[in-house]
Amino acid sequence: MVPHPQLPAVPTPVASTPPPPRPAPRSKADIVAIDSSTGGPNALSDLFSRLSPNLPVPIVIVQHMPAVFTKHLVEQLTSESKLTVHEASDGERLGSGRAWIAPGDYHMTLSHLLAAVHVELNQGPPENSCRPSVDVLFHSMNEIYRNFVLAVMLTGVGEDGLAGAKALHASGSAILAQEEASSVVWGMAGAVSRAGIVSAQMPPSTWQRRSCASRGPDGREHPEGRFRLCPPPGQGSGRGGYR
Repeated sequence: MVPHPQLPAVPTPVASTPPPPRPAPRSKADIVAIDSSTGGPNALSDLFSRLSPNLPVPIVIVQHMPAVFTKHLVEQLTSESKLTVHEASDGERLGSGRAWIAPGDYHMTLSHLLAAVHVELNQGPPENSCRPSVDVLFHSMNEIYRNFVLAVMLTGVGEDGLAGAKALHASGSAILAQEEASSVVWGMAGAVSRAGIVSAQMPPSTWQRRSCASRGPDGREHPEGRFRLCPPPGQGSGRGGYR
């Protein structure tokens, strides 16, 4: 008998391991972070004039502008808002119902110390040609708050904030963007929108109506004391936000 040639064994296909699921964006947040540039002061004024003074979380803001002008922006928002607005100082402790704006020419980061969150300022190299850079802020927030951040991307040139917003989104935080129609320049908000990480797009004039600061459908305050994100019509599910 002529022996048959032995064929090489065919390897058994191995199923690839799917990547771990990305957490769904939270409907509640412990802090709100806002990024703005060209057209930002007017957008911030529109937004802040509608916010409740009883906001149960702090707000941190990066507005791209020279140092001398951030003081004027603080004065402008203070006169138009019921919230207390500060130009951030190094070492300052964050508190609910107040807002902090990064001073011009300084990066703003957050640090956790003795059960409290504090502001830190530095003049490290510009990122995305910006100082302050919201990417710097977002990355520091991601280390502390993880999936309890609400990031709001307003009008402005460039893509500062995109990398940090992607990191926050990967952790499960929610990202909102100003719509193109109401933006002076749809750069930063457009970048996160095109990246597919935005829960909703909206003009600043409707942002307050689509958020419920620690209040439920019955109008009573939530015991968690967190900022509650309510979906626009046709988005999200149930009572509480984006899922």
